[in-house]
Amino acid sequence: MIKNLHIKILLLSAIVFGSASSAVPRYGYRIEEVLPHNISAYTQGFFYHNGFFYESTGQYGSSMIAQVEVNTGRVLKSHALDRNYFGEGACLLNGLIYQLTWTEGTCFIYDAETFSLMGTRRYNRQGWGLTTDGTDLIMSDGSSTLYYLDPNSLMDKRTVKVTLEGREVENLNELEYIDGEIWANIYLSDEIIRIDPAAGRVTGVINLKGILPASLRKPSTDVLNGIAYDARTKSIWITGKYWPRIYKISLK
Repeated sequence: MIKNLHIKILLLSAIVFGSASSAVPRYGYRIEEVLPHNISAYTQGFFYHNGFFYESTGQYGSSMIAQVEVNTGRVLKSHALDRNYFGEGACLLNGLIYQLTWTEGTCFIYDAETFSLMGTRRYNRQGWGLTTDGTDLIMSDGSSTLYYLDPNSLMDKRTVKVTLEGREVENLNELEYIDGEIWANIYLSDEIIRIDPAAGRVTGVINLKGILPASLRKPSTDVLNGIAYDARTKSIWITGKYWPRIYKISLK
């Protein structure tokens, strides 16, 4: 399923990201650990909590929220969405899991322990990525804007435009809040950007090109999408849609 694309902006972003003269730091990666990933998972949201991965998957008819065993990739429990919903980003706040949907304007809210559905909330844009700073929900919709939402009502509290050296960065997708920064996948690219949440300024670009080797790619293998973080150990994991692997990485 291909989302709405902003081709001109994507081309501009590629030029900006590739500029050798840029003052914004560019990072490579070092693989610290390789873990299995469910190859049937069209990864939309990905986070870590209390020893488990949690994953929201997309596609109509196969969307779900799942708790996943870290070392095996085995789904321990899950809640499937009705086939009329396309699952998107997800995060955990105050014991509740929030899961967006793509074009349906519905956020599903679950008890994090039992996966019981506690209710739904409506919002008025496409749902792409979701994370939290511990107070608000932070949402992307494929544009250059991040939306800070009240977790009780899902109403907008404020918005932030994300810019790289003065140019807006479109196609913000999966999000993760890491040590006071927002990390965002750029849809259809191999890059993750680090964002100052207050100003929206990009403070770093991480190039993950080649992390999933060609030998593990199949015709169904899709793009990089999925960032999980453990604040206790400072561990960062990344994966992608229909990828067979999860990679624990450090930056270089």
